[in-house]
Amino acid sequence: MAEITMPQLGETVTEGTITKWLKSVGDRVEEDEVIYEVSTDKVDSEVPSPVAGYLAEIKVPEGETAEVGAVLAVLSDSPPDGAAGSGGDAEPASAGEAAAPADGSGGGDPEPTEGTDVPAGGGNAPDPTGAAQAESVQPETPTEQPAPTPSADATQAPAGAPPASADGDSMLLSPVVRRLIAEHNIDPSQIKGTGTGGRITRNDVLAVVEGGGAAAAAQQSATPPQQQTPAPAGQAALAPGASAPAASASGASAAATARQAPSVAATAGDRDEVVPFSNIRKRTAEHMVRSLATSAHTLVVIEVDYQNVAKVRNAEKDTFKAAEGISLNYLPFIARAVVDAIREFPHVNASVGDGELIVHHYVNLGVAVDLNFQGLIVPVVQDADGKRLRAIAREIADLANRARAKKLGADDIAGGTFTLTNAGPFGTLITAPVINQPQVAILATDGVKPRPVAIPLPDGSYGIAVHPVGNLALSFDHRAYDGAYASAFLAKVKEILETRDWSSEL
Repeated sequence: MAEITMPQLGETVTEGTITKWLKSVGDRVEEDEVIYEVSTDKVDSEVPSPVAGYLAEIKVPEGETAEVGAVLAVLSDSPPDGAAGSGGDAEPASAGEAAAPADGSGGGDPEPTEGTDVPAGGGNAPDPTGAAQAESVQPETPTEQPAPTPSADATQAPAGAPPASADGDSMLLSPVVRRLIAEHNIDPSQIKGTGTGGRITRNDVLAVVEGGGAAAAAQQSATPPQQQTPAPAGQAALAPGASAPAASASGASAAATARQAPSVAATAGDRDEVVPFSNIRKRTAEHMVRSLATSAHTLVVIEVDYQNVAKVRNAEKDTFKAAEGISLNYLPFIARAVVDAIREFPHVNASVGDGELIVHHYVNLGVAVDLNFQGLIVPVVQDADGKRLRAIAREIADLANRARAKKLGADDIAGGTFTLTNAGPFGTLITAPVINQPQVAILATDGVKPRPVAIPLPDGSYGIAVHPVGNLALSFDHRAYDGAYASAFLAKVKEILETRDWSSEL
């Protein structure tokens, strides 16, 4: 007999949700044959069996979440008796049983790009910004991101262990459940656990939140006003946009306040269609809401004349595709310019700590990838600051292709420090992506279109020419720096794109 356990799919991953069993009880399983699919707050993966045997028992059915190291199934050396019709087969996940993740696309080119996409928010089309619209796959990109790291005080409990007491600190809760309870100010003693041994699961908490916050209300009524926990700093009203010349996300403060009120779930009518949220959709939503409640989102936008880039791109695209097997779109040029601009403005490549800004002196560039409108993920170009344009283009295309084929590993989506989300192929004008936590900025690349521009003439007057023009939109965390700094960073990216000799990069 051999046990199949939940693997460690990333250094910060503490649990995963079984999305699909590819074998049924009684089936023969070969060593290294994919046996199930799992979704974490970082990535969706196909997991192979470490040994050969017959699937004797499935302990965690589809749609349920288990912690790292928990036993998922049992393999035997011979077919189990009465395997046919055994109740061990995984059942389809119900709409409320899956959990949620977090934000690369083709450059800001108006034409569809090969190998990458957008999302928003993470990525641009659907962005993890919607931001990313993240999910990093925004990709996820969030988005998503990219998903948040569990809080340091979270205590990991063995799967199936019952609560030790009604006290939220001593109760055995997974890191994700503990985080959700803290975010929504819910009393865990008011939640009925449906997990093994009465353990509270993520879905139990979400059911309370979606059902109007009954448990939260009980917590509020039972706690004297002077003892109530103050709201997290990230939910305070946004600071003024200071000197930022671009539009400010001033509505975020009101949105944050609204999110603190009990949610009201809609009900379907006779003419409505009910589409259950997929696991990745739920995780993305959870990551995006958390980001909006954490960061002081502010938006700055700048217009870029891509004529300098277009001349080199048009001259080299056929040769580039023959050599690399991928199309040369605007995104790699933007990525390269961003990496170089970060050297002069390092605070955009940072994370907010406990009363401090943690500046990363390396650039792990997340690129949000849309998964055929079914979700968002943000794979990461590791150490992008040490790579030139050709290498960046090659790696973005490879990550996007593997993301859509579900071939990414945990390392491919870990450690992002700055995210790009690309809605450009859809011809967008301005995209306001949601920051891929715990980063402090995400850049959306919007559509590039021919537009009339003023050209200075030798006699000091101006003429009119038609150039490819598009916007770059930066969502940044106003806690980390002010609008002047963010705007100066965008101006540097614009300068690099418009003046660099890009032919030397190819």
